[in-house]
Parts: sequence; C-alpha cells; structure tokens
Amino acid sequence: MTGQRHTAADRVILWVERTAAVMLGLVTLLIFVSAVGRYLFAAPLPDSFDISRLTLAIAVIWGFASLGYRGSHIKVDILAQAVSPALRRWLDLAAWAILLGFTGLLVWKMGARVISQLSGGEVTMDLRLPHWPFLAAILLGLIAALVATSLRLWRIWRFGEGLEGHEATPEEDGSDMGHPKVEKNE
Repeated sequence: MTGQRHTAADRVILWVERTAAVMLGLVTLLIFVSAVGRYLFAAPLPDSFDISRLTLAIAVIWGFASLGYRGSHIKVDILAQAVSPALRRWLDLAAWAILLGFTGLLVWKMGARVISQLSGGEVTMDLRLPHWPFLAAILLGLIAALVATSLRLWRIWRFGEGLEGHEATPEEDGSDMGHPKVEKNE
C-alpha cells in the first residue's frame, strides 16, 4: 500500500514539475520572440516585459512546490552526515516543519494579494491585462508547495524517509541504469 501512495504522490509532483517547465518554456519563447521583434523589426511584443516577469514568477513558485517534495535544493549537510540516523531524522523533521511554516506564510500573503487585486488592481502597461490571474497561478503553485511539503514532512515522520533516495546517483543506490548491482561474495 505504501508503494501505491508513493506512486500517486510522485505522479502529482511530476505534474507540478511539468507545469513549472511549461511556464519556463513560455518565458523563454516570449523573451526570444520579443527580442527578435525588437532588434530585427523594431517592434517588440507589447507587454513582453510584464508578462515574462509574471510568468517567470509562476515557474519559480511551481518549481518551489517540487522542491518542497523532493528536497533537491542547495544545502550543506555536513552536520546531517555527522550525526546518527535518528538525529538526522529529527533534523529533517525540523527543516521541513520550518519550510512548511514559511510556505504557509507565503500562501497567506499571496492570498491576500490576489484578493486585493480582484477589486480593480494592477494591469499591464500596453495590453491592460489584469495581474490577478498571474497572481492566482502563483497562489496555486504555493498551495501545491504547501501540500508537497506537508506530504514530505508526513513521509519523514511516518516512514522515516530521508532525502537520500532523491539525491543518490545510480551507482550509490545500488543500480546501474536500471540494472541491479551484483554483490561480490568473498
């Protein structure tokens, strides 16, 4: 049963990661087309700056949701490697609890920002597009981050999982590109 829960969670996180990737691809395409229009035709896309920065924020926050589950961010784990596995589990629990609290605060503040924008807030300069749909997508990404971080915290608490499974190379986790590692008997 545990494997089924992990598989479903991994599928959801894969969807979150794909959302971040699509948004990043859209930002890249928008900037490229705008640069070509500006330098070759002296006609950049209207609102390309505003739309690209708002879309980039969506990509970053949805990537943050993936980080909340996978833990694949930059970190220094000298202390974690020097302590016992039991203490390392408590360090992981504390770190993910802090991340969960931080993410909860971001959800609260962004939710307030979306509500304030709904009543006639900011719009883009040229096309007069409202900012609130972009901010709502950011809020949805933060909610996904809250769920992903909660799930990771629960898995650390319930199953004692660490992040090693997400960080190990094929050689370290006992497999070589999908083939099991053969143990030598001496």
